[in-house]
Amino acid sequence: MQPIAVLGSGADSLATRLTDRIEGRVVRIDRVTDTDLGPTETTADAAVRFTAGGDWNARGADADADLTTLLDRFAPAYDYAVITGETRLRVPTVLVGDDRDAEDVPGDVIATVPEPSAIDVAELLAALEGAEPWITLEELIDRAKADPLAERSGAIASFTGRVRAKDAPDDDRTSQLAFEAYEGVAADRMDAIAAELEERDGVFRVLLHHRTGVIPDGEDIVFVVVLAGHREEAFRTVADGIDRLKEEVPIFKKETTESEQFWVHQR
Repeated sequence: MQPIAVLGSGADSLATRLTDRIEGRVVRIDRVTDTDLGPTETTADAAVRFTAGGDWNARGADADADLTTLLDRFAPAYDYAVITGETRLRVPTVLVGDDRDAEDVPGDVIATVPEPSAIDVAELLAALEGAEPWITLEELIDRAKADPLAERSGAIASFTGRVRAKDAPDDDRTSQLAFEAYEGVAADRMDAIAAELEERDGVFRVLLHHRTGVIPDGEDIVFVVVLAGHREEAFRTVADGIDRLKEEVPIFKKETTESEQFWVHQR
C-alpha cells in the first residue's frame, strides 16, 4: 500500500481531490482534534477519523486510534492511504498553504503549494510511483505463499525486529528510534542479500524489509521472511538474513532515551 500525507490549511480539500483521482482501492485516514470527531465525507473505499485521545469512528472497516496499526491493518487490502493531520511517520508528504520548514516534516516532502488548486494531481500521483510503500509482515508472508515454488515448500520462517524500550531493568527507557537509509544503496544491497541467500539448496524465496523514519518503542522495524523446503533451511536463512542486513545495509539509527539522543553508529 502506498501512503501519502497531506498537511496544512488546505489538506482536506486536496485529500478529497486525490481520493477522487486515484485508481485503485483507497482508505482515507484523518487525524482530528477531540472536539472535531465526526464522519468523513469521502469517496474512498474506507474512511477513519481518529484522535490522539483514543476516540475513533470508521466507515468501511474497524479501526484503532493508532496510525501505525491502521496502516498495518489496511495495507493488505488497499492500494493507497490518504492521510491528513500531523503524522510522525516517514511517508511522502504534501504541504498545502503551510509555512513550516520541510525539514521539520518526518516524511519526504514531494510538493509544497500555497493552496489545493495550485497542484497538478496527475503529477503528484506520478511522483508517488518511486516512493517507499507501507509493507507489513503479513504482506511478505502472502508473497512467499504465492511464489511459484511454494508447492515445494514445507516451511515459512520469519523474523520481526522491534524497538526495545530497555536492555536492562535499570536502563534509561528508549522512547523511539529514527532510521535513515542510504537512498538507493540500501534497497539494492537488501535485494542482493536476498538473491544470494536464495541460491542455497532448499531456499526458494527470501524477503527483506526495513522501515525508516521515527518508530516508537514496541513497534516493528524490520522483517525477514524465508520460504524453504524444510524448517532447518528456513531457520538458518532467517538468522543469516537479519545478521547480514544489520552488518551490510547502510541504514543509520538515532536513539532517543529519557536522558539523551545519539546516533548509534557514533558510539
